[in-house]
Amino acid sequence: MIPLSPPATTLRPLVVDLDGTLIRTDLLHESASRFLLQRPLAAPRLLAWLAAGKSVLKTRLAQSVALDAAVLPYDTELLAWLRAQKEQGRELVLATASHRLLAEQVAQHLGLFDTVLATEDGSNLRAHAKRDVLVARYGERGFDYVGNDWPDLPIFQSAAAAHVVSRSPRLVERVRALGNLASSRVPATGSPAAGLLKAARPHQWAKNLLVFVPLLAAHRYGDTLAVAQALAAFVVLSLAASAVYLLNDLVDVADDRHHERKRLRPFAAGTLSLLHGWLAWPLLLALAFALAAWLLPGRFAAALGCYGVLTAAYSFHLKRVAVVDVLTLAALYTLRIIAGAAAIAVPMSFWLLSFSMFIFLSLALIKRYSELRAARDAGREAALRGRGYSPQDLEMVSSLGAASGYMAVLVLALYIQDSHTAALYGEPRAIWLACPLLLYWISRAWLLTHRGQMHQDPVLFALRDRASWVVAALFVVVFALAKLMP
Repeated sequence: MIPLSPPATTLRPLVVDLDGTLIRTDLLHESASRFLLQRPLAAPRLLAWLAAGKSVLKTRLAQSVALDAAVLPYDTELLAWLRAQKEQGRELVLATASHRLLAEQVAQHLGLFDTVLATEDGSNLRAHAKRDVLVARYGERGFDYVGNDWPDLPIFQSAAAAHVVSRSPRLVERVRALGNLASSRVPATGSPAAGLLKAARPHQWAKNLLVFVPLLAAHRYGDTLAVAQALAAFVVLSLAASAVYLLNDLVDVADDRHHERKRLRPFAAGTLSLLHGWLAWPLLLALAFALAAWLLPGRFAAALGCYGVLTAAYSFHLKRVAVVDVLTLAALYTLRIIAGAAAIAVPMSFWLLSFSMFIFLSLALIKRYSELRAARDAGREAALRGRGYSPQDLEMVSSLGAASGYMAVLVLALYIQDSHTAALYGEPRAIWLACPLLLYWISRAWLLTHRGQMHQDPVLFALRDRASWVVAALFVVVFALAKLMP
């Protein structure tokens, strides 16, 4: 915690850095990310503006995009201290390398700063340039400074008192050696590696276990090569999925900051730099395609390409279109199964395709219903941010979801009568026992959803739900009996 300063009569102006200090993000990264998402085809302009100088880049971006200062990830502990300083009558100065257009939006929202010094008119207010402006205005050792990074070192050197907000022990020790370190604090941002791992959502890789479904359905689980190919498909799809999650969170960062739970995601919370995300997701996707080309058949790479295109379309647009969004989610789950079939070179079953689309459509609608139910319980009547639904759609969503789930049960029942099923199982009629199990699981899932007890992705819920594991175990028993019975 930064200590309070002496009484107001002895207080010097307190100069506060913005990017990485007052906010746990960088407004250059924020504006560049927003520009890329809004105008992806205009990306070459960024290079042209940067070639003309960093101040030109910042100016053009500030003029091209709009940011919501109210939901930026502020350092709440630092803000509380600044408010205490303001109450003592201290002059607060916001001095930042971000463009003035953006810095003034932050200052206007907070209502704390008497002066804003920022990049403008071809001058990039950073490092020595910021130090020179502050010394010219307040004199050498005529101000205190709060900063976070190595470019702030010249400013710390010219400040009367230095307050360091940084995760770097080396920077703190370097400022201490200057003899004017007043305080230091480690911000609650976490390491970039930890933030990247969290944003990649490895817990979601469990969904990619669907690639093993064709292996089991074709009874190829004794084929070592097929098992190895399915494992490789699982790894490749997991890398691709993590790339997609990173891209999706970059696209959604503005909406996530308005969401009670999603605002804690690494990009939205500022615990992971947007720049790291823009570097990581293309690398993960390229690695996934390289491994697919090396280890797996061409049909798998084609399925992976469809998965990548569809997920990108979902992230940028389709998730905002009612009904199309849940159909897309169901298709993405089904694509995992198609990719699993391509990996081991087995034909895709009509019954498995039909079953997958209906069951996953039901689960996607459960997810939407949960979001709508939470919005209604919170008293919101407007359409959800970034979605094509509003709380009055609850009844229709639940009707569609339950109907889709029961259609999956019907497909399973019809599968029992197929001639191909008789060739795979000794007694296919035993599979009828799986129908009431599936009816129970779907009905229970929707009942919990109606009660407001489904607070997460239904697939992840199933992985953590004891009743779901019991149903899954009984499913295995039923199909084993059907296989082994004469």
